[in-house]
Amino acid sequence: MDQRLSLVTLGVNDLDRARDFYVALGWEPGPSPEHIVFFQTGGMVVALWERMALAVDSGIEIDDEDDDTPGSGDVWGGKVLGLNVGSAGEVDEQMESAKAAGAEILRPACTRFWGGYSGVFTDPDGHVWEIAYNPYWTVTDDGQTLLGDGRG
Repeated sequence: MDQRLSLVTLGVNDLDRARDFYVALGWEPGPSPEHIVFFQTGGMVVALWERMALAVDSGIEIDDEDDDTPGSGDVWGGKVLGLNVGSAGEVDEQMESAKAAGAEILRPACTRFWGGYSGVFTDPDGHVWEIAYNPYWTVTDDGQTLLGDGRG
């Protein structure tokens, strides 16, 4: 398997609301089939799909809190999506854009113990995002995030 991320699919409760949120962040929807929205995000894609359809497609029993299937139940599945940027100032700008679009700020941007600067928010469906500046990593002009020396 290639060591890269090429698609993140978010299960959403209201596809129109979710699309409107990401458009308010400044994202442009790409060509998409009915009932799903794709966004080209640099060298990868983010998809929005109705949560129950995604659950069924993934084999997750969302209505049964006691199901043994990994990821089952109507709870957060333990995912945090990250956006790395080139400076602390860019973190602040991205966090302000998210807030203006309707995000709930979980952790305002601040200096972090690992030497960087980051903030955390959720979108309208509770998906958690971290916007981060890591001084030990490189963010290329084409949006790639390159790991540094392991300090951050």
